Amino acid sequence: MTVDNRPAETDTDELTLDDLDALTTLVGDVLAEVCTPDRLADPAGAAETAWRALDEVGVTRLGLCETGGGHGADLSAATAVLRVVGEHAAPGPLAETSLLGGRLLEAAGLAQPSGPVTTGPATLVTTREGTGRRVRGTVRRVPAAPGATTVAIAVGDDGEELLVLLPDTGLEISHGHNLAREPRDTITIDIALDTAHPLPVGTARELRLRGGLSRAALSAGALIRVRDRTLAYAGERVQFGHPLSAFQAVQHQLARLVAETAAANAAVDQAVRAALRCGFADPHTELVVAAAKVRTAQAATLGPAVAHQIHAALGMTEEHPLHHSTTRLWSWRSEWGNEASWSETIADRAIAAGSTGLWPFLTGIPGLR
Repeated sequence: MTVDNRPAETDTDELTLDDLDALTTLVGDVLAEVCTPDRLADPAGAAETAWRALDEVGVTRLGLCETGGGHGADLSAATAVLRVVGEHAAPGPLAETSLLGGRLLEAAGLAQPSGPVTTGPATLVTTREGTGRRVRGTVRRVPAAPGATTVAIAVGDDGEELLVLLPDTGLEISHGHNLAREPRDTITIDIALDTAHPLPVGTARELRLRGGLSRAALSAGALIRVRDRTLAYAGERVQFGHPLSAFQAVQHQLARLVAETAAANAAVDQAVRAALRCGFADPHTELVVAAAKVRTAQAATLGPAVAHQIHAALGMTEEHPLHHSTTRLWSWRSEWGNEASWSETIADRAIAAGSTGLWPFLTGIPGLR
């Protein structure tokens, strides 16, 4: 898989459906071996194992140019792999390396490191200090993993946008976890930097969209696993002489779960297509990515509720693997913006489009803009 040296959103090296199917099958086979329920009980250890296994087959930096140390291919391949990652509940900064932090390095013209790259939503202020700059602020919900030594942050500075690579020392790090017990750190920064790398204007905005899309893709994959586990359990579990799936009330709930999963995956498909066709700078791409984040967040609320209702208390026990998927869904729905914040984005853009611009904005048809 190779790409030319253009930005990821305009990359033309699209894989065929057969290529994507072979790729996702490969990744699924690898993760099925390393992301067993026993290993997922230790998210930090599972993150290291999953990274090594996926790096060996060359899929940890999909969507990044090979000339800069990436693994090639385009956004469709990167998000397809993220769905499989979500389906297998694989922990670690896999999305950050391929879609987020790695993309910041590429945009700044820097080579990819040998290990993972991580990042997170940041609120930073830079001031000039002599010939350098001082950076102050906070980076939140940063996925951590053994070997994730590169923390890449985008920051604005007097109309410029800069890439800041955080040093290994001099940072105040508050270690935490999300609901799935995956490491999520808060990094407080007050450091002087001699070197900051310029980024194209709009990179920080693109990072937010990529962050939302990454969580939507992960959630879409996790919903597939929740759906499949629940359908299988409802067909196997017998009550009053019949499987659960034979009862009309249960069938209704299963239909809702299947519909939510389909809607979430369709929304992610549409967002990926828009980003590939129009680029992340296009207003229509922002709308469709926001819609995908909102739709997957809604499904991440209803889907697990149905699954746990049908599994009863069994699904939350340490012995049952369902909770590895549902706790991640509950975590991802609020990472890189929650349902409310992305809904506000949609509403603000719709109001700004006005009565004459609303229909072209919603449809994204170039001839109507």
